Amino acid sequence: MQLLLRWILNALALLLVTRVVPGVSVDGFYAALIVALVLGVVNALIRPILVLLTLPINLLTLGLFTFVINALLFWFVSTLVKGFHVSGFMAAFWGALLLWAVSWITNALFSKDY
Repeated sequence: MQLLLRWILNALALLLVTRVVPGVSVDGFYAALIVALVLGVVNALIRPILVLLTLPINLLTLGLFTFVINALLFWFVSTLVKGFHVSGFMAAFWGALLLWAVSWITNALFSKDY
Protein backbone atom coordinates (compact mmCIF):
# COMPACT_ATOMS: atom_id res chain seq x y z
CA MET A 1 0.00 0.00 0.00
CA GLN A 2 2.81 2.39 0.89
CA LEU A 3 4.54 1.68 -2.42
CA LEU A 4 1.37 2.60 -4.30
CA LEU A 5 1.06 5.82 -2.29
CA ARG A 6 4.67 6.80 -3.06
CA TRP A 7 4.13 6.05 -6.75
CA ILE A 8 1.08 8.32 -6.89
CA LEU A 9 2.87 11.03 -4.89
CA ASN A 10 5.82 10.92 -7.29
CA ALA A 11 3.43 11.24 -10.23
CA LEU A 12 1.83 14.26 -8.56
CA ALA A 13 5.29 15.69 -7.90
CA LEU A 14 6.06 15.27 -11.59
CA LEU A 15 2.91 17.18 -12.47
CA LEU A 16 4.10 19.96 -10.13
CA VAL A 17 7.48 19.98 -11.88
CA THR A 18 5.78 20.47 -15.23
CA ARG A 19 4.01 23.54 -13.85
CA VAL A 20 7.17 25.12 -12.44
CA VAL A 21 10.00 24.20 -14.83
CA PRO A 22 9.70 25.50 -18.40
CA GLY A 23 10.69 22.88 -20.94
CA VAL A 24 9.26 19.91 -19.03
CA SER A 25 5.79 18.73 -20.00
CA VAL A 26 3.61 15.69 -19.52
CA ASP A 27 0.36 14.97 -21.35
CA GLY A 28 -1.72 13.91 -18.36
CA PHE A 29 -1.92 12.06 -15.08
CA TYR A 30 -1.75 8.64 -16.74
CA ALA A 31 1.47 9.64 -18.51
CA ALA A 32 2.80 10.99 -15.21
CA LEU A 33 2.12 7.63 -13.58
CA ILE A 34 4.03 5.84 -16.35
CA VAL A 35 6.91 8.33 -16.11
CA ALA A 36 7.08 7.89 -12.31
CA LEU A 37 7.19 4.12 -12.75
CA VAL A 38 9.85 4.18 -15.48
CA LEU A 39 11.91 6.77 -13.60
CA GLY A 40 11.79 4.60 -10.49
CA VAL A 41 12.97 1.53 -12.42
CA VAL A 42 15.73 3.49 -14.19
CA ASN A 43 16.89 4.99 -10.89
CA ALA A 44 16.91 1.55 -9.28
CA LEU A 45 18.74 -0.28 -12.08
CA ILE A 46 20.85 2.15 -14.12
CA ARG A 47 21.70 4.92 -11.66
CA PRO A 48 23.85 2.77 -9.30
CA ILE A 49 25.91 1.54 -12.25
CA LEU A 50 26.45 5.09 -13.52
CA VAL A 51 27.38 6.34 -10.06
CA LEU A 52 29.92 3.54 -9.74
CA LEU A 53 31.39 4.17 -13.20
CA THR A 54 31.69 7.91 -12.56
CA LEU A 55 33.07 7.54 -9.05
CA PRO A 56 36.39 9.32 -9.78
CA ILE A 57 34.69 12.44 -11.18
CA ASN A 58 32.10 12.24 -8.40
CA LEU A 59 34.89 12.30 -5.84
CA LEU A 60 36.60 15.23 -7.57
CA THR A 61 33.37 17.24 -7.60
CA LEU A 62 32.47 16.20 -4.04
CA GLY A 63 29.33 14.43 -5.23
CA LEU A 64 27.95 17.25 -7.36
CA PHE A 65 28.27 15.15 -10.52
CA THR A 66 25.38 13.08 -9.16
CA PHE A 67 23.09 15.98 -10.13
CA VAL A 68 24.30 15.62 -13.71
CA ILE A 69 23.59 11.89 -13.63
CA ASN A 70 20.08 12.55 -12.30
CA ALA A 71 19.45 15.11 -15.05
CA LEU A 72 20.69 12.77 -17.77
CA LEU A 73 18.47 9.94 -16.50
CA PHE A 74 15.48 12.31 -16.30
CA TRP A 75 16.18 13.36 -19.89
CA PHE A 76 16.65 9.70 -20.90
CA VAL A 77 13.23 8.75 -19.52
CA SER A 78 11.69 11.46 -21.70
CA THR A 79 12.98 9.58 -24.74
CA LEU A 80 11.39 6.34 -23.54
CA VAL A 81 7.92 7.48 -22.52
CA LYS A 82 5.50 9.02 -24.99
CA GLY A 83 3.70 12.01 -23.54
CA PHE A 84 6.68 13.18 -21.50
CA HIS A 85 8.89 15.85 -23.04
CA VAL A 86 12.06 17.54 -21.82
CA SER A 87 13.42 20.27 -24.08
CA GLY A 88 17.08 20.18 -23.08
CA PHE A 89 19.69 19.51 -20.45
CA MET A 90 18.97 22.57 -18.30
CA ALA A 91 15.26 21.75 -18.21
CA ALA A 92 16.19 18.18 -17.27
CA PHE A 93 18.59 19.45 -14.59
CA TRP A 94 16.07 21.76 -12.92
CA GLY A 95 13.25 19.26 -13.38
CA ALA A 96 15.23 16.43 -11.79
CA LEU A 97 16.34 18.70 -8.95
CA LEU A 98 12.81 19.87 -8.20
CA LEU A 99 11.41 16.35 -8.51
CA TRP A 100 14.05 15.12 -6.06
CA ALA A 101 13.21 17.89 -3.57
CA VAL A 102 9.44 17.34 -3.72
CA SER A 103 9.85 13.56 -3.54
CA TRP A 104 12.21 13.91 -0.58
CA ILE A 105 9.68 16.05 1.28
CA THR A 106 6.72 13.78 0.54
CA ASN A 107 8.69 10.65 1.45
CA ALA A 108 9.77 12.28 4.71
CA LEU A 109 6.18 13.20 5.52
CA PHE A 110 4.71 9.81 4.72
CA SER A 111 7.46 7.47 5.91
CA LYS A 112 6.74 5.34 8.95
CA ASP A 113 9.83 5.27 11.14
CA TYR A 114 8.66 4.06 14.53
